[in-house]
Amino acid sequence: MSSMRRTPLLVAFLAASVAVSGCSTVSRLNPFRGKADKEVASAGERISIVAFDQKVEPAESLKGVDFFLPAPEPMADWPLPGGTPEQSVAHVEAAPNLSVAWKRKFGEGSGRGRHVTAPPIAAGGKVFVMDAAARVTAFDAKSGSQAWSVNLRPDTKRDKESFGGGLAYSGGKVYVTSGYRFVAQLDAATGSVGWKKATAQPIHAAPTVAEGRVMTVALDNTMVTFDAATGEPGWTYQALSEPARVLGASSPAVSGDTVVAAFGSGELVALRIANGNDLWNETLSRSNRSNALSEIRDIPGRPIIFQGDVFAVSHSGVFAATDLRTGQARWSLPITGITTPWASGDVVYVVSRAGELICVARESGQVYWIRDLNAGKVKTKRGWFGIGGKRISRPVWSSPLLASNRLILVSSSGELAAVNAKTGVVERTMGLGSSAMIGPMAAGGTVYVVTDEAQLIALR
Repeated sequence: MSSMRRTPLLVAFLAASVAVSGCSTVSRLNPFRGKADKEVASAGERISIVAFDQKVEPAESLKGVDFFLPAPEPMADWPLPGGTPEQSVAHVEAAPNLSVAWKRKFGEGSGRGRHVTAPPIAAGGKVFVMDAAARVTAFDAKSGSQAWSVNLRPDTKRDKESFGGGLAYSGGKVYVTSGYRFVAQLDAATGSVGWKKATAQPIHAAPTVAEGRVMTVALDNTMVTFDAATGEPGWTYQALSEPARVLGASSPAVSGDTVVAAFGSGELVALRIANGNDLWNETLSRSNRSNALSEIRDIPGRPIIFQGDVFAVSHSGVFAATDLRTGQARWSLPITGITTPWASGDVVYVVSRAGELICVARESGQVYWIRDLNAGKVKTKRGWFGIGGKRISRPVWSSPLLASNRLILVSSSGELAAVNAKTGVVERTMGLGSSAMIGPMAAGGTVYVVTDEAQLIALR
């Protein structure tokens, strides 16, 4: 991907990196790296959860009002980045004590020109991860011992550097997408390659496997599909072209015969799985965009499907609930985000770009509470001898995981936070030893975290 450095994508990546870190300089171009901030903001400084002139605040009518959350349930497997084809799990039972069971290194971590972006998955007693250089590794879920490891990086002059991609599991096979321009099928037991197909564009998102198809979104906003058994290409769908992108990328969500995909253009599109015919198209973009960063319309987080609604949040400042059947927007809030929402019971949780965890009533779109995860963690500096101006940096937080009545999130400052799902109170924090921006997942009673240094951490 060396040629990509000379394209608008790199410019977009730099701008987006600054945007998601909330920094007005280029001192932290990569939001997937960073150290914990030791200086704190002044007592009177307030960080808005929206980038523009609107504010999102808790509804007066919901103050002190309880809401329903289902009881946590065990999950043996987590085969897709979001756990299920809908990319939505209501409440998982896992890691009540959050004690470290084991840690394992699995390859190259994030660095110059490479990034660990693949969410971990789990199935059949194994946990599968991918490093920053397309090496896929399987670990025994209980002991952490390595079962197998395979390097899929192509030995070609065309793609000396790349990043992105992800994993999915179905029917005893692990499916791999990569920024090195390929889609592959591996045997989950041995790691042997079943098939490997080249793609025209890099793929920065993990695939979704359903109805015998591998579905993923390529860099040029094309949704591509493959036969899961043979790797033969299927139908494609071309969304609007959009060179300005965020580093992260989205995996499709599936419900019945419908697949919902999000694109860098800000489009949220529902398609027929059988033939790719479009059912509806909604753009999550604000009409009153007032600065350059709001022009990045990307939806980097996965759309999720929960009880007939699709929830998604865009970088340009729209968090919306959309009816899956009709494509009609049920409600929207002016929230800027780069992560995946989490719906459960009566509510849906979302993390803003500024690091605020927001609990929203699923039916009405009203806000129950807001928790600023960066309170006391924001660092403000002046330029050196007046050069560079004011710089503000704040940790970037991952998508949440609702496990055993707590929302578990990780951050670019290397911190894990466990937040009470009902009240928003931070009950516990712990250091990870490295920055982390991939949302945790849970299987077999264990929570798994992947760090930017390509370390897999098992918590029980």
